[in-house]
Amino acid sequence: MAEQPVIVVAGPTASGKSGLAMGLAEELDGTIVNADSMQVYRDLRILTARPSRADEDRVPHLLYGDRDAAEAGSAADWAAAAQAAIRSVMDVGRRPVVVGGTGLYLKALMEGLAPIPAVPDEVRQRAQARRREIGDVAFHNELATRDPEIAARLHPGDSQRVLRAWEVIEATGRPLSEWQSEPAAVPDMAFRVILVEPPRDELYRNCDSRFLDMIEVGAIDEVKALAARADAEQLNPALPIFKALGYPPLAGYLRGETPLDDAIVSAQQQTRNYAKRQTTWLRHQLTAGDGDDPRIGILKYNYRIDGQLLSFLS
Repeated sequence: MAEQPVIVVAGPTASGKSGLAMGLAEELDGTIVNADSMQVYRDLRILTARPSRADEDRVPHLLYGDRDAAEAGSAADWAAAAQAAIRSVMDVGRRPVVVGGTGLYLKALMEGLAPIPAVPDEVRQRAQARRREIGDVAFHNELATRDPEIAARLHPGDSQRVLRAWEVIEATGRPLSEWQSEPAAVPDMAFRVILVEPPRDELYRNCDSRFLDMIEVGAIDEVKALAARADAEQLNPALPIFKALGYPPLAGYLRGETPLDDAIVSAQQQTRNYAKRQTTWLRHQLTAGDGDDPRIGILKYNYRIDGQLLSFLS
């Protein structure tokens, strides 16, 4: 077990968690490790609210912008990379500060995942080709004949998860539901989690104003560049990057389907809805077992770096 627990700053988008993580990293000689499923991509730096280059100069940052838009990735991929990053930070005597709002990533890191084997690229390509050939509904129905338990949990339009379930059974011969019932490989690390949860009206104001700031500093140009690349390379529209908050409405604006003002309002609403879902998920999932696992301690909503907080993190 590591001498000092890994710090985790979790919260919904626009909650202020990145600023708190920066402050803690500076106070504790730390390195920030990304746990946001969109900020892992090098595309859409502005739209995904990745740390600025000035922030990266102030404090070391890891796992930001190291995945290409054409890659899907998974929580398991990220968790393996995060564990390696955390250990590399500890090896040089620094304190890892994990920050993000992707709940499945955080659970994968702290609680482990079932030991599902890696899926070969050719199987992924075959799954994508099959889904394109027969459509979402028929593809979901096909999954239901092979893994009814997982299919019952998924909507046909949830293409990423439906594809994942299809890929696993195709690659391993066992349904994903069986793999998920296997005991998880729990990491040999302790964690101290700060769950940042500002008042809802404050959170929603932050969502709205931050999106306007993104527009001012070039988010539309980012979307235009990625959309052009997607057309040129025929990238799969089901790839995660195309679900980044704000991308669909801004792409619609660039295609002439909607006025810019309407696209902005739509993106702001999308962001507020996502923040609400994140808040609910993190509150229920991260704190549901608070106290059950001696490796994991949780403190709710603390922006101030004071003696009480530093004592909790030790």
